Amino acid sequence: MENSEFNIAYIITQTISTLMSNIFSSIDSSLYSILDDLVFIDSNIMNNFELINIIGQDRSSGLVMVANSLIIGILIYYSISYLISHFTFSQIQKPGQFIFKLLLCLICTNFSYFFCSQLLYFNSLLSLAIRSVGENIFGHPICFSSLLDNLNSIIYFSENASALFSLDGLLKTIISLGLLNLAFSYALRYIMILVFTLISPFAFLSLILPNTSWIFKSWFKLFLSLLFLQVLIPLILIISFLFNSPTPDMFSKLTYIGSIYALIKANSYLQEFMGGLSTDISIGVSNIKSMFTGS
Repeated sequence: MENSEFNIAYIITQTISTLMSNIFSSIDSSLYSILDDLVFIDSNIMNNFELINIIGQDRSSGLVMVANSLIIGILIYYSISYLISHFTFSQIQKPGQFIFKLLLCLICTNFSYFFCSQLLYFNSLLSLAIRSVGENIFGHPICFSSLLDNLNSIIYFSENASALFSLDGLLKTIISLGLLNLAFSYALRYIMILVFTLISPFAFLSLILPNTSWIFKSWFKLFLSLLFLQVLIPLILIISFLFNSPTPDMFSKLTYIGSIYALIKANSYLQEFMGGLSTDISIGVSNIKSMFTGS
């Protein structure tokens, strides 16, 4: 009786361990390369055919045409406000100043996607320069694929029944959950960069009027914070490779766990430092529980 119970417990434990091993292998084989594509963005992100159709292939189509059409509404609004100001004695910008800003913002609006593509290009060059320095130092690319090789060299997980309940099994589980968190967070960042790129004409257009100029300032700060994350991530990866040890020890394992956590919290650190949009997506027991309880 005891032997049969022991065999059942062993089979269940072995099955769970095998399933977890397959999950970890699936994450290792597919997730890391996706993270590189999601994080290291350049101006090629705007070469999507459908995106070009939304933007507009010329000044008479797409969102650029909509932004240009709004200029007529702004002119009418200013004309009415300027007329009323003669009766209410309210302060309003002078016509010469308004026309100058209107022409300048009109140019910026029509070339807004060019400005965004140049920001993306410059940001990718800065990120690539940091990665190139790290590659010259360590002799391998500074990317998530290299991080996978280092992690697998110090944290082992076999399909043995006891592996799941070992320290390495626990650390491997934490790392896998952290990587899923990173994938969701960076995917959100990828989408938001596209969104902020699409609305850039309207952000430049808001500079015409003093009471709407705050829209551009907020847009620019949020857009820069999303881009600058691409510069911070290679620095964290370089620091994590400093602790790579030929003989796995607890110190190197914990530093890699700390690196994964730093990558997860990088956006929060940027948000506290320079403001911006949060793309953190927490994956934990409390979140999983809330999905089932509806709380």
